[in-house]
Amino acid sequence: MRDMTARARAGLTARAPDASAPVDTRIRVDLAHLRSLEGKARKLRLLPSQPVSSVLNGRHASRLRGRGLNFEELRGYLPGDDPRTIDWKVTARTGSAHVRIYSEERDRPALLVVDQRMSMFFGTRRNMKSVTAAEAAAVIAFRVLDQSDRVGGVVFGDDHVSEFRPKRSRAALNRFLVALERANRMLRADAQSVDQPMLLNQPLTSVARIARRNHLVVVISDFDGLDQRTGTLIGALSRHNDVVLCPVTDPVSNDVPKNMKLVVSDGELQVELDTGTTDTFRRLSDFASGRIAEILKWQQKYGVPVLPLSAGDDTASQLRRLTGLRPEKKGRGQ
Repeated sequence: MRDMTARARAGLTARAPDASAPVDTRIRVDLAHLRSLEGKARKLRLLPSQPVSSVLNGRHASRLRGRGLNFEELRGYLPGDDPRTIDWKVTARTGSAHVRIYSEERDRPALLVVDQRMSMFFGTRRNMKSVTAAEAAAVIAFRVLDQSDRVGGVVFGDDHVSEFRPKRSRAALNRFLVALERANRMLRADAQSVDQPMLLNQPLTSVARIARRNHLVVVISDFDGLDQRTGTLIGALSRHNDVVLCPVTDPVSNDVPKNMKLVVSDGELQVELDTGTTDTFRRLSDFASGRIAEILKWQQKYGVPVLPLSAGDDTASQLRRLTGLRPEKKGRGQ
């Protein structure tokens, strides 16, 4: 049953944002804001060789594979060839030494999976989680293209999925950013609820179809609605690709405050949660910690690095810190 009076009190009857009005980039992103993050992407490291303090370093998680090798030809052994390249089966069959010639892959395509569902439209301190996810995707996309690698993505909401196959093109990157902006602008407090919000499994299935092997797959999501199949899909992807998980959380979910009343709504119905009640506090705390615990299980089981992002801090600064870089020096007057 709809409570229109309550919706008005909670500010849920507001009109859709005016495209011509200034954008508060803590609440939603626009194309100009996403493009402005290109400078923040410089020096960010997504390659196999990582600083010691990076969570992508082998001491913390499995090393990234980097570019692979493509088989080119089989030919007779010549003086100066590396003996390790000798194909002993062909040599035994033909009676003369043969070597296998490989060339390094020209690039290492990246696929960024970005969650823009209503569960991401939440924030208590700095950003909405949806904004942090979009900013992280933009920073990583710019860095990948700067490395002369192909970049693509899967942007999804509660009822839509947009796929962009990896390309080494500024125009293709711009189309990805436009899709991010469009999906982000669809998130509104008065948005009509969806009967069956999309699970993460559907976008991951799309990723499996696109990234069959030797891709860098970065999943940026709050991982709402994960289940056993989600873990199976992550494991399957990690067997032939480098998978990096970026769980996006809000500070309030990491440390549920006591004695606080929260009004939560899906745009149609709303409920008041009182964390002063022991049972409510316990359930909220268990829910938040349980989701992260499941992701950390995947880290141990499949060897996938986890880069946790908080909507309460600057996105680019977090990515720099997580990949082992020193904080950027602030200019005068900052």
